[in-house]
Amino acid sequence: MDNKNDRRFATDSGIPIQQFYGPEAFRPDDEPGYPGEYPFTRGIYPTMYRGRLWTMRQYAGFGSAEESNRRYKYLLQQGITGLSVAFDLPTQMGYDSDDPLSEGEVGKVGVAIDSLEDMERLFEGIKLEAVTTSMTINSTAAILLAMYVAVAKKQGAEVGKISGTIQNDILKEYIARGTYIYPPAPSLRLVRDIFSYCSSNLPKWNTISISGYHIREAGATAVQELSFTFANAIAYADSAVEAGLDFDEFGKQLSFFFNAHNDFFEEVAKFRAARRIWAKIARDRFKAKNPDAMKLRFHVQTAGSTLTAQQIDNNVVRTTLQALAAVIGGCQSLHTNSRDEALALPTEESARLALRTQQIIASESGVANTIDPFGGSYFVEKLTDEIESGVWEYIEKIDKMGGAVKSIEAGYQQGEIARSAYEYQHSIETK
Repeated sequence: MDNKNDRRFATDSGIPIQQFYGPEAFRPDDEPGYPGEYPFTRGIYPTMYRGRLWTMRQYAGFGSAEESNRRYKYLLQQGITGLSVAFDLPTQMGYDSDDPLSEGEVGKVGVAIDSLEDMERLFEGIKLEAVTTSMTINSTAAILLAMYVAVAKKQGAEVGKISGTIQNDILKEYIARGTYIYPPAPSLRLVRDIFSYCSSNLPKWNTISISGYHIREAGATAVQELSFTFANAIAYADSAVEAGLDFDEFGKQLSFFFNAHNDFFEEVAKFRAARRIWAKIARDRFKAKNPDAMKLRFHVQTAGSTLTAQQIDNNVVRTTLQALAAVIGGCQSLHTNSRDEALALPTEESARLALRTQQIIASESGVANTIDPFGGSYFVEKLTDEIESGVWEYIEKIDKMGGAVKSIEAGYQQGEIARSAYEYQHSIETK
């Protein structure tokens, strides 16, 4: 087989794909095991979707709090089971809407929140005790969480019962997004303080959503997405343990956020590998005894970077396949992108269709009827092992550099992502 064909038959991460796979694909030391049991390769719960479907979220937020509130109510009427809030860049960076530096950015790519009154309007008529809310916020996460708790208290909610997630993942901002305010060390302290506060006051709240999504959107491969996400997770956990927090306690409130990209089988294998890797990190590195602290709970969003402004109906097909990979991979919650996002904010019709995509997968495809339906596939098991091996290689390199913070300061992750993004773009442009 010539080099051209060799390149063709490989995953998006460059893992070679054989013509077919047989029993030799299994590693004898890594039997997939059972759902709900260490290392959770096949799922973190014994019944998975037979007991409860994944949470169906639709990420939304734009303009004023009132406009976003109307969209949330519309989506709830259409059957979403969890809210997901997008904030505009001034809110993410800690600027008021009337600050000169905010000009041209207010209410774009998310909702503008300047005060507690704005937060009250954002959730007017929505009982926070009755829904889970995910908030994509990092540098100002502590402030927005405090506002959310204040609104819940004003509604008369029992704070110990409110549930949801704040992203609170500052390290990936230095790698892939750029909405940081403070240097890494003080930022890590804020993250750790939120761990401590939530452990005592918000037991059902996920204190962080350690994000590979933005890393992947910046051009990383599937292997790099997991590698850099877990390196960041290790840094957060190290910081918390050094401050005297118990991993078995705060580990139960960690969550992750991954991308569902185009390469269907690689994505299914990625999610399976991710569970196994995190379980090993929690048990072996942090000496976790509580199985709940070893379980990788994760949200998935389909890949925005794969959407095209041309022939937007094709995006429905892309999103469906990506969502299917996330479900077969065992996600706990899911957002499906709308077909018109490469053009503008989604219309109500497009947002409804994106939600219906999840509902059809859940109710009409049959894939939720059994757990890990590709478990035992020679190809998927081999791909799971290959991805895991690649991730451990990256984690070892980052450890040798002194950990995630030092390697970020040295520009290592940024450089690796830039290289992968260039190679991918070059492969497209050279057909």
